[in-house]
Amino acid sequence: MATGELTRRVDESELGYGEAITNSGRVSAAKMYEPAAPAGPFNTRQLARLDEALTFASRETGLDFSLYLGELGEDSRTAAEKLHATTADPSNAVLIAVSPGERKIEIVTGKVAHLRLPDRGAKLAVASMVASFKEGDLVRGLVNGLVNALRMLSDQAGPAPR
Repeated sequence: MATGELTRRVDESELGYGEAITNSGRVSAAKMYEPAAPAGPFNTRQLARLDEALTFASRETGLDFSLYLGELGEDSRTAAEKLHATTADPSNAVLIAVSPGERKIEIVTGKVAHLRLPDRGAKLAVASMVASFKEGDLVRGLVNGLVNALRMLSDQAGPAPR
């Protein structure tokens, strides 16, 4: 407590449910934990599926896979390349950038990643995602399409070199 700071005495009868006066005279309040709802279109289960797919693909291949979902702008390739450049190790990274509103998908691979994941494999993954998006439910299609694309890309890249 700062010097000169006034404190208000609290009567125990004024305390609410889950509140108590500590030895220092402060009021401690117990609150029920309420997890924050995920921001964005995905529910917790869908986010967990995406995270699991990213983790598996990265561990299996030794490449750093990441996803971006959002607007890419008119020059989507340049925007995706700029995002890719912000990853921890761009030469070993693979970025899947999806802009549903603009109907654009970009897959950017770094120099090392490109040796193991050629353009043909990336094009097949994009085709798989597009097919999933056409199912009608955009969020479900995104999750299924991205999970399938990550599996395809990790299969194409093969196991991490030992």
